[in-house]
Amino acid sequence: MATAPPARDRVPDAGAGAVGRRVRALREERQMSLSTLARLARVGKATLSGLENGTRNPTLETLYAVTAQLGVPLTAVLSGPAETPTVRGAAVSATLLEVFTDSDATYELYRMRVAPGPEQLSPAHQPGVTEHVTVFTGVLRAGPVDAPLTAAAGGHLRWTSDVPHSYAAVGDEEVQASLLLRYPRR
Repeated sequence: MATAPPARDRVPDAGAGAVGRRVRALREERQMSLSTLARLARVGKATLSGLENGTRNPTLETLYAVTAQLGVPLTAVLSGPAETPTVRGAAVSATLLEVFTDSDATYELYRMRVAPGPEQLSPAHQPGVTEHVTVFTGVLRAGPVDAPLTAAAGGHLRWTSDVPHSYAAVGDEEVQASLLLRYPRR
C-alpha cells in the first residue's frame, strides 16, 4: 500500500503558484515589503515567502489575513474565472461560485461546508466587510468571536467581519451553507 510522501517532498498544488504570483504583485503594487505584510497579516515571513513562491498551499485563514492587509477581496488572489477555486481552513471548505461587482461593493458568493469538530478562527477583514450566511443543513455557530450567532437549517446569519470571527458546526452533522461576502469600495 502506497503512502503519501512527507509534506516536505510533496509537489505544490498547481494553483498555489498563481495565487502566490497574485499576492506578490498586489504587495509590490502597494510598495509593501514581505516583512511588513507578514507582520500586519500576523503570518510567518517564511509562510508568506512560501506562498508567494508557490511552494506552500495557503490555508483559508492565511489568505484572508493577507488579503485583508492588502485591502482586496479574496477573489483578487484566487484562480481565474474559468476555474472554481476551493479554499480550505481548519473546519471550512468554501468553493467560489460567483463574483459580483457594482458601484458600491464587490460580492463573493461561496458554497460552504463546515465539518463537525474543529472551530475555525478567521482573521478580521478590512473595515466594513460583511458576511451573510444561509444555512441549508446542520446547525452553524459563526460570527464575531466575542458574540457568535447560531442558525439551523433555513436560518440566516449576518455580521460585520472586520473583527476576528469563527465558524463551527454544532453537533455531529456537517453544515452546508452559502456564504456571501460584501466588500465595500473605498
